[in-house]
Amino acid sequence: MLNVIMIGPQGSGKGTQSELLSERLGLPMVSVGQLLRAETDRQTGLGREIDRYLKSGELVPSDIIRHVIKDRLGDQDTDQGVVLDGYPRTVEQAETLDEIMTGLNRHVTHAIYLDISDETAVNRISGRRVCSNHRCGLNYHATLNPPKREGVCDSCGHALTVREDDNPEAIRQRLSLFHEKSQPLADYYERRGILHRFDGNKEIADVSRDILGILRDR
Repeated sequence: MLNVIMIGPQGSGKGTQSELLSERLGLPMVSVGQLLRAETDRQTGLGREIDRYLKSGELVPSDIIRHVIKDRLGDQDTDQGVVLDGYPRTVEQAETLDEIMTGLNRHVTHAIYLDISDETAVNRISGRRVCSNHRCGLNYHATLNPPKREGVCDSCGHALTVREDDNPEAIRQRLSLFHEKSQPLADYYERRGILHRFDGNKEIADVSRDILGILRDR
């Protein structure tokens, strides 16, 4: 069983690499961002609360994240493993994930850290495009990973959009929060001997090959 988490600043390629790993390993990709946006689309009370955090560039509170991720990991399609994109973001969330996994008789097997500079992150995010169909939610980039048809998702044919929280001010706020809250995750998983660092500045295919090499050598 492989239970893989992705760590790295916004724009490091976590979403793209998660999709590639999911496809090549035959495991479901669980994107917390996608789960949260699906909740906002339903316009529930919880969804409206989540929407306020996303638009301000702040981290969504851990108790909300725990609720949506626990429900998703309880689905049968994750029984053989999962690729987690966007969770955990803090050591507290990592400990919560351990509790959830333990309750399912599982554990995190690999923590993949994609490293890029803040300048690279801002440049990359400004070109990000996301499928408007929340059930799909695939990520693209205007120049680095474009769709086959401009403005249209390769997978489901829905229009691609720019997220409201992908403006420069919100991006810098999220990067600041990442450095403050999320980077200690590297130490947390390194102490457990499951952290693997990769240069996120490399070509998408090269990063994917490097990651798969580690996972297949388990």
